[in-house]
Amino acid sequence: PEWPKEGLRLVWQVKDIGSGYSTPAVVGDRLYLLSNQGTTNEFVQALDAKDGKQTWSQRIGKVGNPDQQPSYPAARSTPTVDGECLFALGSDGDLACLERTTGKVRWQKNLRKDYGGQPGTWAYSESPLIDGEAVVCTPGGGEATLVAFNKKTGELIWKCAIPGDEQASYASALAIKVGGVRQYIQMVQKGLVGVEAKTGKLLWRYDKTAKGSPAVIPTPVADGDFIYSAGARNGGGGIKLKVKEGTFEAEQVYFSPKFPTSIGGAVKAGEYLYGTSAGTLLCLEFTTGIVKWDDRSIGAAALCYADGRLYLHGENGEVALVEATPEAYREKGRFKPTEPPDRGASKAWAYPVVANGRLY
Repeated sequence: PEWPKEGLRLVWQVKDIGSGYSTPAVVGDRLYLLSNQGTTNEFVQALDAKDGKQTWSQRIGKVGNPDQQPSYPAARSTPTVDGECLFALGSDGDLACLERTTGKVRWQKNLRKDYGGQPGTWAYSESPLIDGEAVVCTPGGGEATLVAFNKKTGELIWKCAIPGDEQASYASALAIKVGGVRQYIQMVQKGLVGVEAKTGKLLWRYDKTAKGSPAVIPTPVADGDFIYSAGARNGGGGIKLKVKEGTFEAEQVYFSPKFPTSIGGAVKAGEYLYGTSAGTLLCLEFTTGIVKWDDRSIGAAALCYADGRLYLHGENGEVALVEATPEAYREKGRFKPTEPPDRGASKAWAYPVVANGRLY
């Protein structure tokens, strides 16, 4: 294998960052992530990219739903960095805007207390979406299923109550523009929805991929008017948004229970979608669903795409490098990180990150 024999060396390793499933957001010379100590202290921290040493830490709340079953109570979200601010959503619904250099809290909300938020069994896992002056997230429930705040002040811009008393799922929202209308798409517990970015008005929904899943986890993948979504118990599907006289309709183009549904999500590279399902890595044409190849690879995994290659972090802890090509499965090598943490009943669910020539 080309990798890791050539060009891969351990730069640093830290073992005192706390617990959780958060992935670091890497900006310049800093890493930002959510962690927890026990169930009473969930915090955001900044690490120095040079050596992994902590530069600041800020508690934002407690761990959500500590009595969940099966039991995986922990910090789950990845912070979102925007300019000099950082936005973090704790697992108990604590949404905080922090100063990036110091960790000082500028404003804070609690999605449960302030907006009647209803997360699923395993609490909040979403990473906040920053779009222009708005920060968008998903409290869940009948009062404010989705909300938008002014990112500078925390003032409410709008709230969208989606019929059906929809719980929040575990995905993150995306911003797209179709038919001249900017909208936010998000998986809620019973389906995929699109809401108008300006007003929060519900525009359309598509329920097929979410049916029967107690936890709808993967974040959708969108390009133009085409969207891929998935739910673990049912499968993955592609829809095309049709616009007629100002109204939107989601037309299903393909669906299969074999398509990528894993917690680690899917990525689009060129005209192709890559992701894992039931322990198999697949490559399929994004807009047709035609499968180009599948391979066992390292089993269910989280994916990152960079420089023409896929970085896979397997739920079993292995890491693999695979070419992002529709021609065939081409693995460049794999390794298992030294001295992995004791995860108990949990699996390796953090996403891999490539930034500034380093793999985290």
